[in-house]
Amino acid sequence: MNVLGIDIGGSGMKGALVDVETGEMVSERFRIPTPESRKPKAMAKVVGEIVKQFDYKGPIGVGFPTVIKKGICKSPGNLHKKWKGTNVKELFVESTGQPVTVVNDADAAGYATINYGIGKGEEGLVVMITIGTGLGSGAFLDGVLIPNFELGQIPYKKYDKIELWAAGSAKDREGLSYKKWGKRFNTFLEYVDLIIAPDLIILGGGASKDFDEYKDCIKIDTPVIPAELRNHAGIIGAAVAAIKDIPKG
Repeated sequence: MNVLGIDIGGSGMKGALVDVETGEMVSERFRIPTPESRKPKAMAKVVGEIVKQFDYKGPIGVGFPTVIKKGICKSPGNLHKKWKGTNVKELFVESTGQPVTVVNDADAAGYATINYGIGKGEEGLVVMITIGTGLGSGAFLDGVLIPNFELGQIPYKKYDKIELWAAGSAKDREGLSYKKWGKRFNTFLEYVDLIIAPDLIILGGGASKDFDEYKDCIKIDTPVIPAELRNHAGIIGAAVAAIKDIPKG
């Protein structure tokens, strides 16, 4: 069965058709830049445009870059403040005319990685960190998702949340080298290691493909590896969430 998965990020909104039995994308990825306003109506319109691009009818899975509980956005994250309290599920159903399931984007990426990628068969506490506009995180205990595990929200010094200082967007915004940014990212990983003591950390998102550029900056004892699915994991996990029983907060 092929299902449309959509991965929403702070800079881009991407969709593709996914074979939910094999976890493989069966179409090219289609991407539209995230509207500059990052407001609900503007982004819902883009979701509708992605669905039209595939001429798709059926269940849709959407990975959303903040905490989602029963379809409702609990925090705006890196999006516009108007998202807080918005029923994301209902908004996207309205813009697409199709049944929609909404999950946290890092949970979706992690689910794909744990079930179809390099995390398959890993036991203990495994954390997926997605590096992009923010720092998303998905946690799995013996392969079972613990939803809404948002470690990028940890306060740090003058910042409301550490992702403002250590996400991939901070590297781009401040023109940091991978070495300088890698030291920041390692600080974030030190907090993760101290607070939850995971058995394995898997890196996804845009910066995961450049892991060799900053891997020497990572000094924690916990193994840290890049995800094989790279930037496609969010789409794959979102599609699977539309038809399988994944905890949704």
